[in-house]
Amino acid sequence: MASPFLRTRHSLSSVLRPLVRNPTPRINHAVPRRPASTSSSSSSFYGGSSAKTIAISAALGTSAVLLYYYATDTRASFHKYIVPRALRVLFPDAEDAHHAGTTALKALYSLGLHPRERVQDVDPSGAKPLSVNVFGVELSNPIGISAGLDKDAEIPDPLFALGAGVVEVGGITPLPQEGNPRPRVFRVVSTDGLVNRYGLNSKGADAVAAHLRERLRTFARSIGLTEKEMLDGEAGVPVGSLRDGRLLCVQIAKNKKTDEKDVEAVKRDYVTCVNRLAPYADVLVVNVSSPNTPGLRDLQATGPLTALLGAVVEEAQKTKRKVKPRVMVKVSPDEDDDSQIEGVVQAVWMSGVDGVRLTIQEQKNIMEEGGYSGPALFDQTLNLVGRYRKMLDSYSLKTEGLQDAFGKNQKVIFATGGITNGEQALKVLNAGASVAMVYTAMVYGGSGTITRIKNEMREKLAIEDKKQ
Repeated sequence: MASPFLRTRHSLSSVLRPLVRNPTPRINHAVPRRPASTSSSSSSFYGGSSAKTIAISAALGTSAVLLYYYATDTRASFHKYIVPRALRVLFPDAEDAHHAGTTALKALYSLGLHPRERVQDVDPSGAKPLSVNVFGVELSNPIGISAGLDKDAEIPDPLFALGAGVVEVGGITPLPQEGNPRPRVFRVVSTDGLVNRYGLNSKGADAVAAHLRERLRTFARSIGLTEKEMLDGEAGVPVGSLRDGRLLCVQIAKNKKTDEKDVEAVKRDYVTCVNRLAPYADVLVVNVSSPNTPGLRDLQATGPLTALLGAVVEEAQKTKRKVKPRVMVKVSPDEDDDSQIEGVVQAVWMSGVDGVRLTIQEQKNIMEEGGYSGPALFDQTLNLVGRYRKMLDSYSLKTEGLQDAFGKNQKVIFATGGITNGEQALKVLNAGASVAMVYTAMVYGGSGTITRIKNEMREKLAIEDKKQ
């Protein structure tokens, strides 16, 4: 009789025998179905994933393009409401904020990411409601940016891109100088004003001239011309601005160490600046009015001013280019009496200067001593523009006759001081200025200030046209 173990073994063999004869019948049927199912699922998954990726990429790309156009448009509200405030928070020292803004504009311009005006100065009918003829050039608009924002001519092109018809760089001295000790510029936020005692800090005429010359050469190469051909006017645009309907003013001044009582030494300072910078300027502005440079305002006396301006005009006429740069004098009257204005006007006519760059800047000690600029000065600016216009034309009538007084020889006035909106700009222009310039308004209003002012001017002019 078989043992229990053998019987158990026999029973297990009987049970397992079918599996040995046909070991994997069900697995063989399952293998073909599983890959078919997996392949279909994978295809569906990756197809959906690709479509989703394309949709997201398209949305991100569209958003990036829209963000680019918004952020680089001077009409964008964040240029006015966010950027100026952010700079005040990030840079409590106003001069640090100034340098940061200049550096940012320079870097953004090199990358093509700078703010720019996309609304042209031409209306749908082709008319140019804001155009004005200045020195034989039809400016696209009469709004300018005053010297001080771009002291060393590092960002004239980014500033032109903001929509200004005139950009003034400087003031530039013959030799480099540090200016006054820091801190030297202060915000007066309660009045949207500034107190400035920079003291004409400058990299010097040679450094600025080298930069402007390289700018000119780069532009010349881009249109297939030489530097000489540019200076001969073959590009068909002003040599300074390098843009149709725009002008670049270069402001010059004497060095702080030059004795203002030595008229010949002072003349040499200004003539040196003219010699270096005149080839690259549409207009030279002779600064004799900085409130923060000792003795400079003494040069506003008729005798010294006439001698100085005559020397500058003479040197400017020697500039080796087809169209010579125009010359203006920057004055900032300390007094309101007519005798001071008359002395400046007399010097302008006797020296052959082309116009007056009128700056209203009060010497105040609000929280810090220095020259105050801001909206509070507008009424004074408007008053003085009218008085200078009247006296310039009156003197012209005495010496040149009616045709020259109100014709091609009429002296030009550029005015700055408290101008913050389009209505104020129009008032200054109607009072007799050819160009209304802004400085402090840019600090508080941001990169869209010029565009905003011009839009307000157009709206005001349209309303006036409808009334007529």
